[in-house]
Amino acid sequence: MKKVFVITLISAGIVLASCSDIRRESGSAYMPDMAYSRAYETYSERDSTIFTEDAAHTDDKIFYNNMPVAGTMARGEEIPFPYAKDASGDTTNYVASKQYPNPLPVLDSAHMKEAERLYLINCGICHGPKLDGNGPLYKDGNGPYPAKPATLVGDAKYENMPDGQMYYSVTYGKNLMGSYASQLNRDQRWMIIHYIKAKQAKAKPTVTPAAASDSAKVSMAKK
Repeated sequence: MKKVFVITLISAGIVLASCSDIRRESGSAYMPDMAYSRAYETYSERDSTIFTEDAAHTDDKIFYNNMPVAGTMARGEEIPFPYAKDASGDTTNYVASKQYPNPLPVLDSAHMKEAERLYLINCGICHGPKLDGNGPLYKDGNGPYPAKPATLVGDAKYENMPDGQMYYSVTYGKNLMGSYASQLNRDQRWMIIHYIKAKQAKAKPTVTPAAASDSAKVSMAKK
């Protein structure tokens, strides 16, 4: 009986000790701000007496605006376009974008077919399936759009436009054309530009060496 009483007493002591807050005390934290970070709920309303979205007013509040740090890229996302949208009336970045090459390699047949599909869905309604500016919105002047969209094949302005400048226009919009950044990701935009450039190259007349030689002879004869 005495043994049972002792065992019971010891068991009760162990249970009490295990439930005690003394064992749960972790002690002092060297850097409490890192040990116990504030949890931010993305879409929750924040207490304006504690938080601020004004970067110039952080002397007594915590600055937080839900935006990622400048230069942050999503996982799997390619390097962003280095030219921001120009302010109204400015063309600095639009002109500078001429220097930026198409980062995608030349498309194989499967990717070219996908680029054609993307073009027809997003661009063909204005610029036409033949890239002649005669899409359903214009329809030989009988469509709902009064002004003919840009002729991508057959117009020297667009045939000579560098890939980077064309990408700038598709990304930010230009003149009456709006931005397609929300409809097409970066790779898809570059794919469409590859498709347009391939069509432009195919439409250009091929000059054979013999024809070039004959032209040179004619030119010399005229002199």
